[in-house]
Amino acid sequence: MSAPPSSRVELAQPGILAPTPASGIALAFDIEPGADPRASLDGLRREPADGAVVVGVGEPLVRALGARIAGLRGFPALSGVGVTFPSTQGALWVYVRADQRDETLDRAISIRRKLGRAWRLTEEVDAFRYRGGRDLTGFEDGTENPTGEAALDAALVGGEDRRLAGGSFVAVQRFVHDLERFGALAPAARDAVIGRSLETNEEMADAAASAHVKRSAQESFDPPAFMLRRSMPWGGVGEHGLYFVAFVEALDRFERVLRRMAGLDDDTADALLSITRAVSGGYYFCPPMGPEGELNFGALLQ
Repeated sequence: MSAPPSSRVELAQPGILAPTPASGIALAFDIEPGADPRASLDGLRREPADGAVVVGVGEPLVRALGARIAGLRGFPALSGVGVTFPSTQGALWVYVRADQRDETLDRAISIRRKLGRAWRLTEEVDAFRYRGGRDLTGFEDGTENPTGEAALDAALVGGEDRRLAGGSFVAVQRFVHDLERFGALAPAARDAVIGRSLETNEEMADAAASAHVKRSAQESFDPPAFMLRRSMPWGGVGEHGLYFVAFVEALDRFERVLRRMAGLDDDTADALLSITRAVSGGYYFCPPMGPEGELNFGALLQ
């Protein structure tokens, strides 16, 4: 039986349910060969529960500690119809979020120092809110995000395992956009890629089967694949794109969408992948909070 909504909210890491901030820094780490991560994890567990940091553990860390988290696995490397989704699975994921970039940078540097030499930083993504919540293509992002209790059902684990209740699985991918290619398209062709009107954000009634809205419509799956997205643009002049972040009650929800985008269901790839490509991918479990505001690593440190 699932935990009631109030319990899930109290147990969840506050940053999962909070609105997308103005600034974010995502860090992915591997364990250094021969290192023992336990001591640094104890320090990370005591990070203030102020909503500014979300922490996720990957399967490599869980296995290194001799533990098991039901439903957690490595990110799948998929090859589809002319597209690929690579796996760059890490052992630890930290998402620092705030309304000012100096705050995110200071906190990220502090956490990196606390983790120490047991960890190797493998990916750092400096993200930001763009034009009130739009992707760099100009289209609104996260339009179909669930709200209220539906958001809790989509993002948070129920009470079947008390060690996991209130936690969340997260799927993360870094996409690199080809904005020159996208900008060279006629306005109608840009709308067709997404399946929405850029001006009104309304879904096109005659959107093609390859349109992004058709490939990723969460309610069109059986069972539905609702998830809580907290994606943000990243990058600068030379390279840029979207850092995709989706919190889910179970990773199967995300993976069904991923497979359809790759064209593995019906040999039709997502048209969005003609102007962007994934360069990283990882799955993590974000543990719930403990009674004193600390991260509950009970499922890990047995």
